[in-house]
Amino acid sequence: MSEWQETTLGDLIDIKHGWAFKGEFFKETDHPKNIVVAIGNFNYSGGFRFDSTKTKEYLGSYPQEYDLIPGEILLAMTCQTAGGEILGIPGRIPDDNKLYLHNQRLGKVKIADENITDSSFIYWLCLWCDFNHHLVATATGTKILHTAPERIRSFAFKLPSINEQKQIGKTLDILDRKISNLRQQNETLESIAQTLFKHWFVDFEFPNEDGKPYKSSGGAMVRSDLGDIPMGWCIEPLDKVADFLNGLALQKYPAKSKDDFLPVVKIREMKSGITESTEKASPEIHSKYIIDNGDVLFSWSGSLEIMIWCFGRGALNQHLFKVSSERYPKWFYYFWNLEHLKIFRAIAKSKATTMGHIQRKHLSEALCYVPGRAQLQAISLTMTPILEKTIQNNQQIQTLTQTRDRLLPKLMSGQLQIPE
Repeated sequence: MSEWQETTLGDLIDIKHGWAFKGEFFKETDHPKNIVVAIGNFNYSGGFRFDSTKTKEYLGSYPQEYDLIPGEILLAMTCQTAGGEILGIPGRIPDDNKLYLHNQRLGKVKIADENITDSSFIYWLCLWCDFNHHLVATATGTKILHTAPERIRSFAFKLPSINEQKQIGKTLDILDRKISNLRQQNETLESIAQTLFKHWFVDFEFPNEDGKPYKSSGGAMVRSDLGDIPMGWCIEPLDKVADFLNGLALQKYPAKSKDDFLPVVKIREMKSGITESTEKASPEIHSKYIIDNGDVLFSWSGSLEIMIWCFGRGALNQHLFKVSSERYPKWFYYFWNLEHLKIFRAIAKSKATTMGHIQRKHLSEALCYVPGRAQLQAISLTMTPILEKTIQNNQQIQTLTQTRDRLLPKLMSGQLQIPE
């Protein structure tokens, strides 16, 4: 620590503002190529997420200086919550053959001298809670917080040698790559599972007794209100396939002790997990409102999302369903919820309110094809291991994330040093 030098970010980097891309040239598409990076693309834990609900393609002209290069760091300079959790959060531009564009309200980091400053070290420095606290303390605004290049540059800290910077950056990068690889594996597993689900439960091409596609191999079909379905199958509404338990207004059940509580799970926690700003509730609520790893959650208001929870015990807040079933396996009701999610989102979007939502009747109107018990058990032999592997990966992601997040402040402050 004796060799670490007092400095500010302004001695090492500059911050460049983005461009105001024009809204009329944005287009919704499942496979965008020219992507304008937005505040909504940042993860609370750092990095980007470019899913279809947060990503739009840009078709207009713009100054080419706002093209982004893989590896460049962007910082979120606006946060729409009073706590400022995402203020200063960094993301690195991915190398995936897509073009990313530098939007307004995002600051691009320009390193002055790479012989003095390591890019990975700067990325992780910007994820240090001390940096976020500095930006929140100096921000303007109340409900929406804003920072500025000069406030980012004014952050003071002790800078290790370039070799130590590289060791710190490399250590945290290795953990981050492991997390990223597990997430990519889960994306692949979920894509395979959804493809199989559609093939079997929408196209009715599940394997017959000879292992051949049922419908195209002449499998017996019978008439139903939704058209022909396989013999022995039936149709049930989604709210009969699964139970949907709505959460509590947990502000009525505050934690009585700072050491004895359950984190309150809201839509934000579904996206980012448990954070410092997560609210706390009494653990004395009814056990049915306590969620744990492996539970299926469905936010039915605002941002409609479905996920399998893997962030530990928590308390189920209102506007979220805990989805379960005593009749059907988890993969069955989970993928049927996903199958209907696009329609649910369209319904919520059509609501003439500030926060769209669905109602119980929409669960009753969402119909599912249900196979006979023997077929369901046979298909479970494929689907259950895929879902279990996904859950296992998610739990490993949480373990690695916690390890990384515990190391980060100790490495940045010099409390823990990595041997060369």
